[in-house]
Amino acid sequence: MKFIFGPVASRRFGTSLGIDLSPDTKQCNFDCLYCELAPAATISSYTHSYPAQEIVDELEASLKEHPNTQVITLTANGEPSLYPYLDELIAKIDKIKNDKQTLMLTNSATLSDSKTYQSLLHLDQVKLSLDAVTIEVFRKIDRPHVDINLSKLVQSVIDFSQEYKGRLFIEVLFVKGLNDTDEEIEALNKVLEEVQCERIDLGTIDRPPAYPIEGISYERLFEISQQFNPDLPIHIASRKEVSSQPSSYSNEEIFNTLDKRPLTMDDVQLLFDEASIKRLQELEQKGELSIKYISNIAFYIPSSNLSRKRKK
Repeated sequence: MKFIFGPVASRRFGTSLGIDLSPDTKQCNFDCLYCELAPAATISSYTHSYPAQEIVDELEASLKEHPNTQVITLTANGEPSLYPYLDELIAKIDKIKNDKQTLMLTNSATLSDSKTYQSLLHLDQVKLSLDAVTIEVFRKIDRPHVDINLSKLVQSVIDFSQEYKGRLFIEVLFVKGLNDTDEEIEALNKVLEEVQCERIDLGTIDRPPAYPIEGISYERLFEISQQFNPDLPIHIASRKEVSSQPSSYSNEEIFNTLDKRPLTMDDVQLLFDEASIKRLQELEQKGELSIKYISNIAFYIPSSNLSRKRKK
């Protein structure tokens, strides 16, 4: 499979088949400090993409193999909303998805483009990231492309939230010493009071980041949650709330999934059936899979990826 990975048990969205719209290289209009991928120059549009039908053909085969999938998640090695055939892709997925939900995980920046804005209105669920709303902090944490205007981004998030009919989620990811200050939280609160959404997820770094930065503690997340307007649908993202029906993974599917998203043993136990866990353990014993630690949490990744993510 080139584009499809999973199923993955998302802590917040259910059992998901992921679609990587940029499987060959990172293509993003942000270079976030906390990104799981190696640092890369930002772009304003994809330099390489695949036909929508090629992606849908692979998705259709995967849905037959994993009928318990709840969500079809559009993501990428970078920003999925930059995919140039988004309208066509969403329309084709709608024809084959049956009772599955479509979801996009986006950094929000392309909402200021009217065509992309209209495309996202056709999705069942959208998760918008909004890590900072003051220009200095935004530039430090998200490292955006020079063409991105923060004021337009914020206003587009507000406008979209008030027009969108599906399930909308906002995610704020906190990085120690950057957007966890009282001033930034107050500014975020003021913006979020204008946003109409189902849930606002407060999280922090829990996967190996591209840059040498730190997340914040659960206790600090809880303190921050109390600084927001109590009427806002604030939620502290937690892996403990995940429930999933284990699936069977071949060796290829194990590698493909871990390549796209490092998993902890807790994740593995939620996702993999007993035979698949045994295959994973055998691959680890052979040295083909490795464990990488971040903040005392162990993640399984392909051994070939140990040197892929560099610090800067």
